[in-house]
Amino acid sequence: METVEKDVVIIGAGIAGLATALALKRLGIKPLVLEKSDGLRGTGAAINFAPNAWLALDALGVSHKLASIYDPVKRLFVTNLRTGATQETSLAGKSENGSGIRYIHRKKLLETLADELPNDTIHFSSKIAAINSETHDALSPVIIHLADGTIVKAKVLIGSDGIHSTVARWLGLSEPLNAGRSAGLGLAVFPEGHGLNKEVRLFVDAGMRAGYVPLNDKEIYWFLVCNCSAEGENKAGNPELIQKEVLEKYAKVLPPFYSDIVRRSDASTLHWAPLMFRHPWNVFFGNLSKGNVTVVGDAMHPMTPDLGQGGCQALEDAVVLGRHIGNLLIKTKGHIATTGDNNVAQAIDGYVKERKWRVTGLVIGSYLSGWVQNGGSNWWMRFLRDVIFYRFLVGGVLGNKVTGYDCGKLPDVSLGEMDNPCKID
Repeated sequence: METVEKDVVIIGAGIAGLATALALKRLGIKPLVLEKSDGLRGTGAAINFAPNAWLALDALGVSHKLASIYDPVKRLFVTNLRTGATQETSLAGKSENGSGIRYIHRKKLLETLADELPNDTIHFSSKIAAINSETHDALSPVIIHLADGTIVKAKVLIGSDGIHSTVARWLGLSEPLNAGRSAGLGLAVFPEGHGLNKEVRLFVDAGMRAGYVPLNDKEIYWFLVCNCSAEGENKAGNPELIQKEVLEKYAKVLPPFYSDIVRRSDASTLHWAPLMFRHPWNVFFGNLSKGNVTVVGDAMHPMTPDLGQGGCQALEDAVVLGRHIGNLLIKTKGHIATTGDNNVAQAIDGYVKERKWRVTGLVIGSYLSGWVQNGGSNWWMRFLRDVIFYRFLVGGVLGNKVTGYDCGKLPDVSLGEMDNPCKID
């Protein structure tokens, strides 16, 4: 039975895990990332990144590698399927740094982050069997038992293992709840080119909304969100059934081109899942950390995708956690203790205190946004959706308060006397 000792262990090689690993690498800390899959997971096909995400990517030093490939989305067109009326919202110039809103391949994002890490950082096929502490002291090393019998001792443990996080459960956080809505999505391929402008087309009706946006000249990302119970979730993991039900059950009320997009979908990108969220009071008042253990991304704050902020917040988490640890590294000349004064738990506590305010608000905002957009057919719900939300909030308050947020920069810890990698003792 092999036993491995590491300063920092990150569970999960998704967006939050890889971004956190990169933030730590920029500080001179080499983490170990444990991923249960046998490779990088591209589930989700594409992801929407608002200006706040690009500021975080800039802090991580990789924004230029993605911004050069994906152009900003210029406009949003929202069509009311019941009345046929379409309203337009400009998405250009929504940020001071000019990044705008861009849709990118999720797999490309993961590869870009992973390429910045040393080759031996990510250990795939590493399934977690159990987690426990070496002693009852919250600052003691954490023991991670892998399914293959390997034991990993971590001075610091960061859970980025998704919605149903093992680390979040160990911390005592509540299980995520079903929001009463489900989403399907996929990536359509047009080898001859689709000829569309870089615009988001959204179609809304009571209990449903669907849309599409080009990623490049030959690929279109499509999505559909509907009000439905868990009874219909048997299509998850069945691409043929996903495609069949979207075409037969939902696409009939949508423009014919939407059906063409769904038919051209790459089967490997088709995905269907219930939308989940954690109760906001559990995010705000729950144990988001315990000593040298904390969570990032969906492991901390699972939220519905209705504001398009899940991945953005994962990147912000990585930068903010890195900033707090980096500031402590500067203060301690590159050597952080796990106990005593200026220990790593204090940096983690600072990270939690900063993040819980913002992410709690976004969990609430995302849920309410979905409730409004997929609301009923009452006149006041239509007014709230078509006039208040799409006309005023999307182009105003949401752009300033949500997508215009700057999570800050990583501190420069390259002090002259710090020739060796930073250590956690």
